[in-house]
Amino acid sequence: MEELFVSKVRVKILQLFLTSKDDILHVREIVRRVDEEINAVRRELARMEKFGMVSSEWRANRRFYHFRKDHRFYPELLALVTKSTGLGGGIIKNKASLGRIKYALMAVRFAQNTLSGPEDVDLLVVGQIVLPGLQSLVADEQSRREREINYSYMDEAEFNFRVKRRDPFIFRILTQPRIMLLGDETSLMENVIV
Repeated sequence: MEELFVSKVRVKILQLFLTSKDDILHVREIVRRVDEEINAVRRELARMEKFGMVSSEWRANRRFYHFRKDHRFYPELLALVTKSTGLGGGIIKNKASLGRIKYALMAVRFAQNTLSGPEDVDLLVVGQIVLPGLQSLVADEQSRREREINYSYMDEAEFNFRVKRRDPFIFRILTQPRIMLLGDETSLMENVIV
């Protein structure tokens, strides 16, 4: 764990790499986006490369970095960043004002900034939802990402009914790789299996 969270600069770099739609970034671009001193950024990038979190390559006398998706903690880091920034962080932070949410889950593909197809659902929220609050969070994220977010919400009774009916829409969402923002994944899957 000590290789993961030793400085605020590393946290900012992790957030940048795991939320950016750019796969590869030049050092100066990283410095500009994380708003830290270049030497601190270079030091953290060197440490992250030593631990196998990032790899670098030279292009036209410039050094570029990209986060390695084969890093052993990649899924966990992606989930941590998703739960602390952007739409996922907003849902968790505003949980109390959004109603009584039983489950909130986000597609990994969405967390990775991969474009979704017309039938893909980026976010599913189950519970008694205060819709204007959720819509506001989604609208903010849509303007930040400059693209539409496919999301769905339903109360718990409808969700349970659709699960019992083996609704293809629900099963497509539940069988895709996902990040649980709120709720217990074990209880979610027990509902599905029963």
